[in-house]
Amino acid sequence: MPMSKLNRRVIEAAIVGFQQQRSQIDDEIAELRQMLSGDGSAPTATTPEAAPAKRKKFSAAARKRMALAQKARYAKLRGETQQPAPVPTPKPKRRLSAAAKAALVANLKKARAALAAQKKAAAKKAPPKPKRKLSAAGRAAIIAATKKMWAARRAAAKTA
Repeated sequence: MPMSKLNRRVIEAAIVGFQQQRSQIDDEIAELRQMLSGDGSAPTATTPEAAPAKRKKFSAAARKRMALAQKARYAKLRGETQQPAPVPTPKPKRRLSAAAKAALVANLKKARAALAAQKKAAAKKAPPKPKRKLSAAGRAAIIAATKKMWAARRAAAKTA
């Protein structure tokens, strides 16, 4: 059984146990409160609290509108008639003119062409380096040295 499943089951069992303990404690608290109030009625069972719901996320503009509305409600309760400052309208989004956009596109094409030409020139300048070859005399020397090494190892193995 994977370790993550075991851990999850243990955690879920712990949660269930703690919820049972909480309900027992809530019952005992209700009994004690009933004793304090001096009421002769039977203690009532309390319902377990529901899990807190996830909060909605509001944009900054929405939070600002809510704050202004709350301030207006509070001012109305106090009897003030002064209106809060209006929300400033956001600046319109800046847009490129057609001429500026065409200039940017032309510069981008020019830069890409220059980069392609640079890569092409670099590829033409450096031809691949030829592979080095071993001469026949060099090959014979390596073979002789290898045979000599293995003969020495065999001789050492026989004496040991």
